[in-house]
Amino acid sequence: MKWQEFANRLLKVYKHRSKLAKRQDISCFRVYDNDLPSFPFVIEIYGDKIYVAEYRRNHGMESDVHEEWLENCLETIAQTLETNMDNVYVKERKRMSHRADNQYQRLQYGDDFFIVQENGLNFIVNLSQYLDTGLFLDHRITRKMVGDESNGKRVLNLFSYTSSFSVYAAANEASQVVSVDLSKTYLNWSENNFKENNLVGQNYSFVHADVKQYLKTLPANSFDLIVMDPPTFSNSKRMKDILDIQRDHVELINDCLHCLSDGGALYFSTNYRRFEIDLPNIKASEIKDITKATTPFDFEGKLFRWCYKIRK
Repeated sequence: MKWQEFANRLLKVYKHRSKLAKRQDISCFRVYDNDLPSFPFVIEIYGDKIYVAEYRRNHGMESDVHEEWLENCLETIAQTLETNMDNVYVKERKRMSHRADNQYQRLQYGDDFFIVQENGLNFIVNLSQYLDTGLFLDHRITRKMVGDESNGKRVLNLFSYTSSFSVYAAANEASQVVSVDLSKTYLNWSENNFKENNLVGQNYSFVHADVKQYLKTLPANSFDLIVMDPPTFSNSKRMKDILDIQRDHVELINDCLHCLSDGGALYFSTNYRRFEIDLPNIKASEIKDITKATTPFDFEGKLFRWCYKIRK
């Protein structure tokens, strides 16, 4: 194995990106994404913790040999990034079809919630117990865009997950922030994110609902700014219908446009690699592809998602 090549690559990228992160006042960023085929990992920094996700592959190793190889990799990562093994968290990352409910396999470790910072805001992450960490690093720029536009506006966050977009909106003095998700666990996490930023009040609400159904209940001119980052596909038993983002995006977007105020904006994103937006059937005055503009420095050339700003 080319251990030194791996260590050199990791150290070089880390030194460069850590400087950029410090300048941008962020403590969470990606330092490695399958850069060398022999070491198929995603490696991210979360404060003083390191998150390592191994891509699932046909490596041809027996389980005990693979376990020893992985342990050596983790030791190399810890030594190169100058931390101890207690600060390194590892998961296996699956490459799955777009019709899978979950991108990650859930693995059980200890109870590890801790706080990280981004642009002066606090976010709770967990690197061990959930399918994702609680903070999608690739939307860092999009979050700031939403925050910068939120002052005095009524903001709706759909498929809100842990509501990081909502935190940005509230911290920038939105007049109202509504976060909607089908998971009570993530809504509770969302409320705790608000508390960690001393954001409390009647203007902030967390709605447990199926987004597709919820949108149908909203009257016109309900919100000024909407964020919608749905899963590619979901057949959750808690939903009344299956969600397929390629099939359903026109309906979802048009329902959002219906409840927006005149001149209001929708930030819409999807991780479906083969996504094709149906421009003729979306009832918008402007649709702008902001994928490149919202790609952070640590995801350049490695980001497989789409992002649009859509005006009513």
